[in-house]
Amino acid sequence: MPSKPNPWARRRARRALVQAVYQWQMTACDGGSLERQFLDNESLAKADREFFSALLRAVLRDHAALDATFAAHLDRELDELDQVERAILRLGALELQQRLDVPYRVVIDEYVELAKTFGAEGSYKYVNGVLDRVAEEHRALERGKA
Repeated sequence: MPSKPNPWARRRARRALVQAVYQWQMTACDGGSLERQFLDNESLAKADREFFSALLRAVLRDHAALDATFAAHLDRELDELDQVERAILRLGALELQQRLDVPYRVVIDEYVELAKTFGAEGSYKYVNGVLDRVAEEHRALERGKA
């Protein structure tokens, strides 16, 4: 039986993921070298490294589809989104769609907290609203609205 994931290690991985996706968005750097850069960094010493790698690879591979997942819930054009918000929404949408092992409330709470840390003042409210609507679409059964 697989061991239960460590929530603190996952939280550290998500924090690094926001930074990595932001860096990739700003520089269009190579995904493999970006992943190695973060895996070699001390910031992932106590993080869930497998979780980090899996999500980073998925976001870099599926970013256009992830954007489409939340774009309908935006009050502005996708290219007008702050880069930090875009990174957070991509990661949140990815977990809501593909990581059914993580409860939707945990996903939303984690990325709202990251928006409070890295985003503009008040951006956490926007992230919360958008991810909540994505959860309505992709986690209706879990939310009890099937």
